Order: sequence, then structure tokens, then C-alpha cells
Amino acid sequence: MPFASGAVAAEPVKIKFTLDWKIQGLHAPYYWAKAKGYFKDENLDVTIDQGEGSAATVTRVMSGAYDAGFGDINAIIQNAATRPGEAPVMIYMIYNKAPFALLTKADGPIKTLKDLEGTKLGAPAGGASVKLLPLLAKQNNVDYARINLTTVSPALQEQLLLQGQVDSVAVFTATSYMNLVSLKLDPDKDFRWMYYTDLGLDLYSNGVMVSPKLAKEKPEAVKGLLRAINRALKETVANPDAAIEMLAAEEPLIKKDIEKRRLLYVYSTLIDTPESRELGLGDLSDKRVTSNIATIAASFELPKVPTAGEVFSRAFLPPKADRVPPTIAR
Repeated sequence: MPFASGAVAAEPVKIKFTLDWKIQGLHAPYYWAKAKGYFKDENLDVTIDQGEGSAATVTRVMSGAYDAGFGDINAIIQNAATRPGEAPVMIYMIYNKAPFALLTKADGPIKTLKDLEGTKLGAPAGGASVKLLPLLAKQNNVDYARINLTTVSPALQEQLLLQGQVDSVAVFTATSYMNLVSLKLDPDKDFRWMYYTDLGLDLYSNGVMVSPKLAKEKPEAVKGLLRAINRALKETVANPDAAIEMLAAEEPLIKKDIEKRRLLYVYSTLIDTPESRELGLGDLSDKRVTSNIATIAASFELPKVPTAGEVFSRAFLPPKADRVPPTIAR
């Protein structure tokens, strides 16, 4: 049977995308791209689901349930070491600065990392911040054996610090900062933040990842996905009120003032860094990612050290001129 004459529009490429957690202000770009039709403009049919953690994004993509997602590069590294060729590949780094930090009261006794010795530190069991603590201590000549670790519930970290039951907590800043805001406290004035990145553990964190299958079979769709997300990221941080209103239409239970502040806090502390300004949003330093991989391999005693190419690819990034981080009011 002869082909019908005339161009026929290709079927949209379906992409199942998972977030790292429940809907928060920092997720506005994905919903903005969908609401504004940016995915549709790239001939994509994108379904966005809430997540169960940054590392779970990797597991979800590896299971085949999802094609892409927002999650942690350090979890990719771990899986690339144990299941080579199956782990997702990071294609657009968003958290150029990792959100791992130690939190303590501004008026408390802990002013430097060395001050942790002989004090009580609270952290959830298995959390990335506490898992990396021995390496952080070693790099800063801190006697890790002298830190009294206390396992705490993630939901109670800040309260236990406030009550004086622990002297510091190992946290994920994007969550803890806004928890303190919700408690009517001033995270900047009342607390001291010690970022691992500033203390010699220079890690990357969350970004957009895709399955090896999608990257190989639908490279143009992957490029379109990033064009849409990159555009939406720049627009949401430049228009935070509109972005959060749009997000509230998707999830009416969010506290709009809290989530607007979270969006801007995450952008200004984790995304808009000197490196992002040099390389453009989404890209990373080959030297730094190689060091990041070595750090994770040592910390988690991985059976092999993956190459940078197994973990990250810049092949799908939009042109650098389109990835300039917008300047926003701080």
C-alpha cells in the first residue's frame, strides 16, 4: 500500500519523569515547562510524579518504571560501580553545590569543625550527610571518634537542636532551612551553617538524569527535554510569584510563601554558583566530577571507580549562551 502524501506529524515521545520528593518550590521548573507547553513544543508528552528521595530517583529509573528524573549524582556513582551500564546518566547538573551541611546554633559553642570533638551530633541513620562525615572529619583533622553520634528522626532534627538535646545536626539544607522558617526562626541569623563543600568535600548533588535506553534511542527527545527544563528554570526564578501560583494550582496544599522562599534559597545557594556562571547552567567541571567520584568511591567502599563518562554527559545540553544563570534579587 503506497504511503499517504504530505508530512505526518511524529507521535509525541512519552517520558515518565520522577521528582526527588513531594512537590516543593524547587520543583516549579518542571511543572512550568509542562503548563507553558514547552514540553509539547519539543514533541514530548511528559508525565511528572512525586518522588521518595534523591537516591530513589536512580532506583526508579533503573527499574524501568521511569525514563528520567531529578535526583542525586552520588547515587548514580554508587550504582555505576555495582551495575555498570545500567545506571542512569546525569545530563543537566542543577545543584552545582551539594546541600550537605552541619547545622548548629549561632550562639552555641560550635564555631569550627574542630569544635565538634566532644559534642553530640544528631543525624538520621544512613543519611548522606552523616555517611560522608568521617571523610569530612579526616580532611579537616577532626577526631571523628570523639564526635558523639545520635540517631534522630529526620522530622525532629531541628527541634532536638533547639531543645539542646544535640549540639549540631547533619542536614540537607534545602529542607532544614525552610523547616526553620516554618518554626518562625531566622535561619541566617539564629543558626550557623557549615557546608561540606566549603570544608573541602566539594561534591555535586541533584540534577536531571535519564535512562541509558532513552539517551541511546531518543537523543533528540532528550535534547528537547533539556531545552524545555533549562528555559523553565530561568523563567521560574525570574518570576517566582507566578511560578508558585502555578505550582499551587498543581498542589493546593503548599504554603506559597514558604515555597517561594525555598525556590529562591535553593537557586541562590545551590544553583547560581561561580562555576555555573563560568560553565553555564547544567554543565560541570570534568576535574571536579572526577574528584567527586573518587570521594564517593572511597566513602562507600565501592568495588570499582566509575569514569566521569559513565556518570555524566554534556552531549544533550543546550548551547552555553542559553544557559546563563539569571541574576535575581537576593
